[in-house]
Amino acid sequence: MKIVNGSVFINGTSFQEGTIHITDGRITAIESNISQCEKNQDGPEASYDASGCYVVPGFTDIHFHGCFGYDFSNYNLTELQIMGGYELQSGITQICPAAMTYPEERLASIIKCAKAYRTHPFTEAANSHGDIANIQGADLVGINLEGPFISMVKKGAQNPDFIIPPDAAMYHRLKALAPDLLKLITIAPETENALDLIEEIKDGITVSLGHTTADYETAWKAFQKGATHVTHLFNAMTAFSHRDAGVIGAAFDTPDNHVELICDGVHVSESMIRACFQLFTDNRVVLVSDSMMATGCPDGEYTLGSQSVTVSGNLATLHDGTIAGSVTNLADCFRYAVSIGIPLESALKAVTINPARSIGIDKDYGSIAPDKIANLLVLDRNLHIRVIIFHGEIL
Repeated sequence: MKIVNGSVFINGTSFQEGTIHITDGRITAIESNISQCEKNQDGPEASYDASGCYVVPGFTDIHFHGCFGYDFSNYNLTELQIMGGYELQSGITQICPAAMTYPEERLASIIKCAKAYRTHPFTEAANSHGDIANIQGADLVGINLEGPFISMVKKGAQNPDFIIPPDAAMYHRLKALAPDLLKLITIAPETENALDLIEEIKDGITVSLGHTTADYETAWKAFQKGATHVTHLFNAMTAFSHRDAGVIGAAFDTPDNHVELICDGVHVSESMIRACFQLFTDNRVVLVSDSMMATGCPDGEYTLGSQSVTVSGNLATLHDGTIAGSVTNLADCFRYAVSIGIPLESALKAVTINPARSIGIDKDYGSIAPDKIANLLVLDRNLHIRVIIFHGEIL
């Protein structure tokens, strides 16, 4: 098939009017600046006319816990299929769901469930859930372990009962369950044996610093040991101070890493979001939703990490007032970023190529380029989805 007449976000950099050719679920060619006559020619290929619209890569969320009433950490395949359907319908064509801090046995069950989803992204069991009927789930491209090797002091909404010091043997046992799926792990670098573990595992997984009390020096050492990522920048870490710049300063001084930003209107202020893009540039910022099970659901009582959460509007909190994830999906985070002044191209990079690069899946995903999987969105000028193209098929 081909997509014609759209304003195409080519190679994750800029928009050009052009035509995208797709064969067997992958992009085969992109023609830009072609003549009106050529654009209007009828050919044997099925085509979709994207006139007046943007054509962009499908979004990738590398840090979300749940949605549509379900939690990834409950390791239920049918529920994960439903979550995958909700994400795909929202324009998030790739997901790397995050496990909360739990004991090894439960983390192992979560990983096994994710592996099963890779084989069965959709079943008839999901058909009874209305809005996601008859649609398969997003590509599950990885698993994110947000714990348990984190700081008790900066635990946020993580359950303190399950936090433990970094344990290399435990990590390797979990990694062995899905060597190609474990893509991201959060570690507090100040904890016992953390720096040694970072150095040991850096070649097999993206190591992220987060839920941490680390000062600048400790964080800097962790980046030198092999950490390349920061979990939800500004949240659950030391402040960006003029005398000790902490993890944020160390990340700024390490030019090859990526930093997550929860852009839901709650976790980080508008001004700080704009400042973050200025500090780290649009080559390094990764927008994440950090969404929990209430995303896509009404206000009420929910759970996260076996703890009770109250949701009111776009705010989710534990009963002690601690913010407990978000209730905003990544597509809404993207639109919010643009609404507060982040340039469209910058916001797009932060939900497409940057997350793909951060977990090493950019060979197949993240930009519109030949040989990449044809997961694409056609957006109207208000940035709402006109159509979703998934593995070359219009949904």
